[in-house]
Amino acid sequence: MKQFASLSLVAAMAVTTVFTSCEKASVEASQAVPSNTLAKIEALGFNVENAHKFTDPSGEAGYIVEGDIFLTEEYLANEMSAREIVPGIEEEHYSTNNLVTGLPRSIKVYVDPNFSNFYVQATDIAIARYNAENLDLQFTRVTGNGKRKVKADISIVAFYEGPSGGYITLGSAGFPTRRGKPYNKINLNTYYYDTFDDVDALATTIAHEMGHCIGFRHTDYMDRSFSCGGDYANEGSAGIGANHIPGTPTGPENGSWMLSCSGGDTPFSNNDKTALDYLY
Repeated sequence: MKQFASLSLVAAMAVTTVFTSCEKASVEASQAVPSNTLAKIEALGFNVENAHKFTDPSGEAGYIVEGDIFLTEEYLANEMSAREIVPGIEEEHYSTNNLVTGLPRSIKVYVDPNFSNFYVQATDIAIARYNAENLDLQFTRVTGNGKRKVKADISIVAFYEGPSGGYITLGSAGFPTRRGKPYNKINLNTYYYDTFDDVDALATTIAHEMGHCIGFRHTDYMDRSFSCGGDYANEGSAGIGANHIPGTPTGPENGSWMLSCSGGDTPFSNNDKTALDYLY
C-alpha cells in the first residue's frame, strides 16, 4: 500500500511524502526485473512502472508491482492467465476472480515475534475492524509457544530494507489462490515502521494488505493517479480479475481503505462495508 503523509495524511506517513510501497524513481540494476519477466507481467495487465525484485524474509523470491503487490515466481506461473485490461472503468470497489471459500470461515493471523507490541496492537485493531462487520469471514490472531510451528492462514512478517534506487518498499501482500485460500503472508518493513508512532495508521496499512489477501483490488486500480497523483496509471485486470462489486459507487470516492494511496487512519467507509458484506 502506498501512503503519503503530512501531519494529517492522505495515506500514511512522513512529513511530505512517504510510501508503503515504492516511490516513482529509478530501480538499481541489481533489483531490475528481467525484460522477459517484465513483458510477462505487463502482458497480464499489471502496471510495471517501478516493478522490482523482492525477496521476503523466508527467502521466497518474486516481484513488487503497483506499489504493494508481491508476485512470486510460483504465483506468476500457476495462478494467473493473461487477460485484457478492462476498459472504461470508473472508481468503484473491485475483487479478484479468486476469493476465499469455505464460508463461514475463521482466518488465523500470526504476527512474527520479531515485531514489537506496537505491531501486535495495530494488527488487533485491523482484525477488530473486520470482525465488527459480522462477516462470514472472521479473523483471529494466534500466538506460538516457541515449541512448534504456528498454523496460521496469514503470517505478518518483518523485513528490514532501507531506500534503494529512489524507492522504499514498506509493505506488500498477494491475492487468494485458486483453491480459495487467502494469500498467506504480509510483509512489513521495520526500517520504516520501527520509527512510526501512529498505531491506527499502521492498522489501516495492515487492514489494506489483509484486503488484498482476501481478494480486494485497489479501489482506484483503473487510475492510481486518483489517490496517488502523477500521471494516469491503469493497473489492469492483470489476469486476476477486476470485478465490480454491486452496490458500490460508479464515481470517484475518497476515504476507501483500499485506495492505492489513502489517509493515514482510514477505517472502513460505508461503501467499503457494502463491498465487504457483499463478498463475505
